[in-house]
Amino acid sequence: MTEKELGKKMGMDMQEQGKWWKSAVIYQIYPRSFADSNGDGIGDLQGIISKLDYLGNLGIDAIWLSPVCKSPQDDNGYDISDYRDIDPMFGTLEDMEELIREAGKRKIRIIMDLVLNHSSDEHEWFVEAKKGRDNPYHDYYVWRDGNGDSQDGGKRMPPNDMKAAFGGSAWEWVPEVQQYYFHQFSVKQPDLNWENPKLRREIYDLINWWIQKGVGGFRLDVIDQIAKEPDRRITNNGPRLHEFLRELSRETFQKADLVTVGEAWGATTELARLYSNPDNSELSMVFQFEHICLDQIKGKEKWDLAPLPFLKLKEVFGRWQTELYGKGWNSLFWNNHDLPRIVSRWGNDGQYRVESAKMLAILLHGMQGTPYIYQGEELGMTNAAYEIGEYRDIETVNLYRERLEKGYAKEEVMRSIHAKSRDNARTPMQWNDGENAGFTDGEPWILVNPNYREINAARQVDDGDSVFGCYKELIRLRKKYPVFTEGRFQMLLAEDRNLFAYTREEGETRLLVVCNFYGQTVECPLGETMETMELLLGNYKETERMEVLRPYEARMYLGKM
Repeated sequence: MTEKELGKKMGMDMQEQGKWWKSAVIYQIYPRSFADSNGDGIGDLQGIISKLDYLGNLGIDAIWLSPVCKSPQDDNGYDISDYRDIDPMFGTLEDMEELIREAGKRKIRIIMDLVLNHSSDEHEWFVEAKKGRDNPYHDYYVWRDGNGDSQDGGKRMPPNDMKAAFGGSAWEWVPEVQQYYFHQFSVKQPDLNWENPKLRREIYDLINWWIQKGVGGFRLDVIDQIAKEPDRRITNNGPRLHEFLRELSRETFQKADLVTVGEAWGATTELARLYSNPDNSELSMVFQFEHICLDQIKGKEKWDLAPLPFLKLKEVFGRWQTELYGKGWNSLFWNNHDLPRIVSRWGNDGQYRVESAKMLAILLHGMQGTPYIYQGEELGMTNAAYEIGEYRDIETVNLYRERLEKGYAKEEVMRSIHAKSRDNARTPMQWNDGENAGFTDGEPWILVNPNYREINAARQVDDGDSVFGCYKELIRLRKKYPVFTEGRFQMLLAEDRNLFAYTREEGETRLLVVCNFYGQTVECPLGETMETMELLLGNYKETERMEVLRPYEARMYLGKM
């Protein structure tokens, strides 16, 4: 090996040494709904600290916190008014520092959720920006003059007809400056102008401030939208996106041993190879949502329900597994704070809740990438079908109003909400069968799912056959066998309409995962192969005939090449 080749190899080895997140499992907490320590009905940082031993028992390596920075809470914290302070509903900056320390004692890292595409309209930057066009903060946001003749108060028509994700126009008039500002989400979430280098420097400084506090990484909300060009109707994957991300990484992330994951709804495998390039020039990985968008009518909204195209689901997973192998990194997830509970969505939350929850876990955790567990997923928590007055999510409330105005039947609208509302994921964590599921001594900010007496952590943590026990074992296996991290993926039975099966191969080791995705007993053509391998994990207590799989049955095998 030449000196040049040796130097290159050493550089690659050094890059790999810092990538602890490749073999890690990350647990997402929605703080408002996790654990309440002071009886006000809202989860908080001290509540999280009180549950660290539970998470240590599960075996996770890092906690991703949904936003805890100071916020008016128009969009549940995704509208930040002070990036360097904690919202009083969650505690204090001292509580946050204690959480970082206490988690560290258990070898658990804390991942901050940062919203860098937009701020709250109550952030001091925007308060200043509205004072005048010559204010130095005005250009921190995206402003445009209106169209047409002036009307009352000098107001003109919006610059174009772009719509906000939460409904209504994406443009809001500000009389003080006689201009519109751009907001892709709530009117209280003005978009930041990343074209301004002074704004970017402010962002880098606040990120480095948190790195100095000892955080282990960052989840970056809708990061693919920072290079927006609203005049050209470009909201994601803008021309300067990867330029901005490389500068962001260079000025912040590369200065510490961090994990970084970007939310990128518009990501393709080609783009993901840029985001998660092994040279560490941008991010560790992205959340991509191609699989998550499959059960809606093509070309319509998530509320327009359609059956899951199972063969397409397999094709999507297989493509992401193969096309990122050695060239990028996958994030693996079924749930998060924006998505319905997976056991209700693609499993069976009735007769086969336990079996289907375990099947979905085994299917996902055997793949290459970093698995994310959303709070309560490890218990098999389900969707909650509330009356409309019990929902708190701005998107859900707006959807209900808008669709009724358009003539949709109430029953149809509620069916969509029960299936896809973000509040399905935001009901309080179900700790025990006591009052309010042990979440709070007060009145919870949103109703607890009534099934908490059956589904709760206290019933599962000491039961190896529970959903919790299955997740705990999957985490243990991931740490024990390198094939989980390094193995090459190969889809099996690609055209089978019931079975999801694949192998992972690394060196002389082969991992086989076989899952019956549905509720009927089906034949399995892989019986002879399974007989030659060691059963690592299954979701039924007894393994019966190899040539059939029972409803939602999943098996994970280990063998030699």
